[in-house]
Amino acid sequence: MTDKRKPYKTYTREFKIEAVRLMETSERSSTELAMELGIRRNQLYKWKEQLTGKGEQAFPDKRGRPRKEEQSEIVTLRQENARLKEDVEILKKAAAYFAKELK
Repeated sequence: MTDKRKPYKTYTREFKIEAVRLMETSERSSTELAMELGIRRNQLYKWKEQLTGKGEQAFPDKRGRPRKEEQSEIVTLRQENARLKEDVEILKKAAAYFAKELK
C-alpha cells in the first residue's frame, strides 16, 4: 500500500528572505534556526544560494509546473502522442478479443 504524499509547503518570498537574514545575523546555528522555523537546514542554504545568486529576481511567485497553456507545443504533442499510443494498444486488444468471439 502506498500512502499519498503530503503536499509541498510553500513559503512566501518575505519568509524566505527573513529566514536567510536571520541565518546570517543570528548567533544561533543554522540547525537551531531551521528547527524553530519548521524547515530543513538544507532549505536555508538553498534559499541563501538563490538570494545571493539572483538578488531581487530570487523567489518569483510562480510555483510548480507551468500551466498547460504555458508548456511548449512539443511537450504537449508528446503527451498527446503517448496517450494516443495507449489508446491504439487498447483497441488492438479489444479487436483481438472480439475477433475470437465471432469464430
